[in-house]
Amino acid sequence: MSATGKTSGFKRLVSARPETRLAAILFIILLVINIILNPVRFAPSNWGAVLGLAAPLLLASLATTIPFLAGRGSIDISVGPLIGLINVILVQILIIKGGVTSPLLLIPAALLLGLASGILNGFLAAIIRIQPIVATLGTYLIYGGLALTILPSPSGSVPGWLSALAGTWSILPVGAAILLWFIIKRLPFHEALMAVGSEDRAAYTAGVNVPLVRFLAYVLGGLFAGLAAISLTALIGSGDPMIGPGYTLIAIAAVALGGVSLAGGIGGLTAAFLGAADIFLLQSMLTAFNVSTFVLQVVYGVVLVLAVCLNSEKLKLYFRSKVTQP
Repeated sequence: MSATGKTSGFKRLVSARPETRLAAILFIILLVINIILNPVRFAPSNWGAVLGLAAPLLLASLATTIPFLAGRGSIDISVGPLIGLINVILVQILIIKGGVTSPLLLIPAALLLGLASGILNGFLAAIIRIQPIVATLGTYLIYGGLALTILPSPSGSVPGWLSALAGTWSILPVGAAILLWFIIKRLPFHEALMAVGSEDRAAYTAGVNVPLVRFLAYVLGGLFAGLAAISLTALIGSGDPMIGPGYTLIAIAAVALGGVSLAGGIGGLTAAFLGAADIFLLQSMLTAFNVSTFVLQVVYGVVLVLAVCLNSEKLKLYFRSKVTQP
């Protein structure tokens, strides 16, 4: 990368929202702490394995981010169960029962399942206009129930090439997501998405098809959830109907921590990935101190509340008024 590219990247980070800058600073601090606590795990030779551990959360956070960007309460809380359902379908139905092992079939299957879910959620939330949290809560329950019906308990195994996506080749699903986002940002859809998320009435007046934009946001979120399911399946190396739902709230906490506005119109891949990386490093640090999973849940809740408070414009105005008062 050229010096100009590095400088422009630094300028973009400096000019980012205060929440995103805070997430970047927190990332550096947590990374240093983790390197000190576990230098072997974070050695350059193990970066592929570390990325493989973080990839499902990174991709789930991006899948959660895109509906948020559409604004007006757009949210997809079915991302976690969807990831779990795709994992179960890949392992139990396609690999074990169907004998399918080729990446030319398994990867498209995961992405198509994610797209199908995005179409369903988008239809319910953007076209029929059911409250998004209600619509995606319904699919959350459906996906969780289907996963347990297909595979009541963890079992199965995956081909070697798929396991490699959690180790040596873990960069591939993450890189595919980055490339796809790079393409999306250069399409007119991205400007329309940010405009709808910022002020949908003004966007509608300007000729933007608001329902279609929100519908496509859910579809793209489903596509990224499919990538997350591939990374998760590679990481655990089996089918597990219980592991997916836990990603929903962690992903929401991650995007809020990264500086994505839950009200819409602000954020993107950088904010989502920074927040997810912070959550992952925080989890890794607490695990090094033998903190129980129950305490981790408390930490996730605290992070979510603090992140939402940082994103609250009303809270910012309140403190500014207190500062300016004589």
